[in-house]
Amino acid sequence: QVQLVESGGGLVQAGGSLRLSCAASGGTFSSYAVGWFRQGQGNEREFVAAITSSGGSTYYGDSVKGRFVISRDNTKNTVYLQMNGLKPEDTALYYCAADRAVPSPLNYRYLEVWGQGTLVTVSS
Repeated sequence: QVQLVESGGGLVQAGGSLRLSCAASGGTFSSYAVGWFRQGQGNEREFVAAITSSGGSTYYGDSVKGRFVISRDNTKNTVYLQMNGLKPEDTALYYCAADRAVPSPLNYRYLEVWGQGTLVTVSS
């Protein structure tokens, strides 16, 4: 089974950028769609972005559309989340998740595998 490890989180000022990575091991990563979700303190888990197994299609939550870009490199078994124009409300624990189905706000409770999360803090 695929295992996921996120990295790249940290503290950044509002308006800044970060790039998160989701590195996979085990399994056939190129067969999995991958999504990014986030959960701020006291909030529900929120869909951020998703990418199909081939990388041919991407999807974004309304709150990050136009600022975040999801991509993947199947030769490196890694999915990236480039986050630009960061806002204090982007502060959260960011998780990646993989499944045969494309992750979405509707199916996140049933996704096959999750990483442990990486913390992003945006200061004003």
